[in-house]
Amino acid sequence: MQRAFGLDVPESVAEMCRPGAAAVLVYDAQVGILAAVRDRDGLTARIAAVLAAARAAGVPVFYVRHVSLPPSHLGVAALRTAMAWQRRDRADAVTSSFPPDAAHTQLDPELAPADGEPVFDKLGMSALVGTPLEAALRDRGVTTLVVVGAVLEIGIEPTARHAADLGLLPVVVDDACGVVDDEAAQRSLASLDYSLLSHRCSTAEVVAAFGGAA
Repeated sequence: MQRAFGLDVPESVAEMCRPGAAAVLVYDAQVGILAAVRDRDGLTARIAAVLAAARAAGVPVFYVRHVSLPPSHLGVAALRTAMAWQRRDRADAVTSSFPPDAAHTQLDPELAPADGEPVFDKLGMSALVGTPLEAALRDRGVTTLVVVGAVLEIGIEPTARHAADLGLLPVVVDDACGVVDDEAAQRSLASLDYSLLSHRCSTAEVVAAFGGAA
């Protein structure tokens, strides 16, 4: 750890993830999303290991989940996005992909929040747009956001970029982030690495940083 201008400046991911400085974000660990990722069971086990270590160390855990408005209330950008994702040629043919009350929209029971851990609903890709997440992190004095969940190449990459732009240290736990398309995921990781604004570690590394057994 370096000391400069009255600040502690971490030099390693382990120092970034120390209890008191870090929070864990569980991104879109929803039934319908985890069903689409590779190695779902292994991914779930690794996310659960990060959560257990965070809770044991008193590291706060926050959740976000993706929800959809009814088509009648979508705007132009949202309609075009729905058309693209649903492979529809007409805007009036789109449906609501993740209604808030649908079974596939709910968080996976194996990764359920514990002890009142908050769940913020979002409409877009970045977990920091339209949710109270940033305010909650600032109020706790969090400097490092540790990200697990799904999907790496869809929503986790923009969340990490957004976190960095807000002055946080984003740490992507790459083996605890679900992937749908391997090539796209590798492009996302390469792009994040190239920016030098976000950081990566394994499940074992973050568990050790939280004080648990790797």
